[in-house]
Amino acid sequence: MPISPRLAGLAFAFTAAFAPSADAADLFVKNVNGYTLDGEGVLHKFDAMLVENGRVLATGSATELAERAGDAKVQDGQGKTLLPGLIDAHGHIMGLGAMQRRIDLSDTKTLDAALARIAAFAEQHPDASWLLGGGWNQVIWKLGRFPTASELDGAVAARPVWLERVDGHAGWANAEAMRLAGITAATLDPDGGRIERDERGNPNGIFVDAAMNLITRHIPAPDATEATAMLDAALAEMARVGLTSVHDAGVSAAELALFRQYADAGKLTTRIYAMVAGTGEDFDLVSRDGPLIDHAQDRLTVRSVKLMIDGALGSRGAALLEPYSDDPHHSGLMMVSSTDELAASIAKALAKGWQVNIHAIGDRGNRTVLDAFALAFAKAGGRDLRNRIEHAQVVAKDDIPRFVPLKLIASMQPTHATSDMNMAEDRLGPERILGAYAWQTFLKQGTVLAAGSDFPVESPNPFYGLHAAVTRQDHQSQPPGGWYPAQDLSLTQALRAFTLDAAYAAHQEKQLGTLEPGKWADFILVDRDIFVVEPATLWQTRVLETWVAGARVYQMD
Repeated sequence: MPISPRLAGLAFAFTAAFAPSADAADLFVKNVNGYTLDGEGVLHKFDAMLVENGRVLATGSATELAERAGDAKVQDGQGKTLLPGLIDAHGHIMGLGAMQRRIDLSDTKTLDAALARIAAFAEQHPDASWLLGGGWNQVIWKLGRFPTASELDGAVAARPVWLERVDGHAGWANAEAMRLAGITAATLDPDGGRIERDERGNPNGIFVDAAMNLITRHIPAPDATEATAMLDAALAEMARVGLTSVHDAGVSAAELALFRQYADAGKLTTRIYAMVAGTGEDFDLVSRDGPLIDHAQDRLTVRSVKLMIDGALGSRGAALLEPYSDDPHHSGLMMVSSTDELAASIAKALAKGWQVNIHAIGDRGNRTVLDAFALAFAKAGGRDLRNRIEHAQVVAKDDIPRFVPLKLIASMQPTHATSDMNMAEDRLGPERILGAYAWQTFLKQGTVLAAGSDFPVESPNPFYGLHAAVTRQDHQSQPPGGWYPAQDLSLTQALRAFTLDAAYAAHQEKQLGTLEPGKWADFILVDRDIFVVEPATLWQTRVLETWVAGARVYQMD
């Protein structure tokens, strides 16, 4: 994927068009193989950059910019590739921090391997009152079913264990966890949730979507020390993989208070665009004084809410218009009782000027969200608040064009396609799959595509996402030619989705997303030229340094 001569020749023009006046730089980054988009999404090259007070003054040739550098500190990039800091438009920061400190089953290939890891963790943490973690995937384990409480009891029986599925929409409990939660055969399925049961009707340890709360409400909340440790772990990991900004998809008032404490203390090494979880008590509390916009030099913004409509495909919680192809008696779970109920929640937030971002996976879930937005706009306005559908994963082909008049952003996660391709068509069949993971279809109709990972459901590494977006293959380059390759993105399109358009989805495209003059100098140095290497190797890209507002927040040992 070499750069064309025309593109290579644009570096000087880009510098000249945005040249600073008499400003004095305090950082001169030279000897880099730099790339950035401009505000129109056109890719430009440069080999040096000037920064003042954390913001870009200019990018261009080292010879020209050296004359303006004055006494600026010189940072030699040693010829490494420099990119704008990458933005994850959908992650879960405290969840990522928790996974750094809990049982991680995401790389286990068999149930036996998972049970062995659980038992080892329990032995290493004898004082933990609850053993917590997640990342399991029964499809990868090739079970053909969910795991059970009795199997988990074989690893740990004396203490309660709770492990969330990789998608975060199902949980696996042992018998002790169910006993403490008071779960019996008489426990009813809650609205929007399902308790998996054995042939006698007894709960078998798996709780899907809203049923998860039957267990989780009994788990002690992390204390202040643990919450701080979780945030520290998440910030370290996000900086390590080159994320300079993350949209946190569903946070509590308590988590927001911690984020603000870190922002005020100058400790947020990744910018956070936070979505308040729901429009209930936490939203009432947080929204009392209006949105918090670009706080602490754009380190923290709170101006959106996160709502939920359905579950996930892997646990068959995604709400479908027709039954699952591999389970004809089941069509998924809806987390609201009616379109009107969802529209009322949307209108409540829109009326206060808050952006609304709604999780929707299945085609029924997405259609309900589209209908609800139309109703809410008629009541409260807010069509121009850059509202989003999070995931937009399986959309009926006739519903995809509806994103345009509703001015909705498609916030999608490329690695979901490559993680789900081992079961998605089994779940959906050959017709519905054509409206799934349809990135190129959305782009061609003019819908803004904001890319993310949904970490810790997936890895937070954005180069995994860039690789999945461009190849639609796993890390073993399977399947040959890519999975439904008509929907893959060019590398420039993918980079835009992880930078400029992710920033746009947060109302931040004037401050973030590119290295244009006046924007924050958020950038990374990586070990390869991603526009020259084979696309199949993109996921192997290593971040050497991460910089936020002209200050280095990570350097590889």
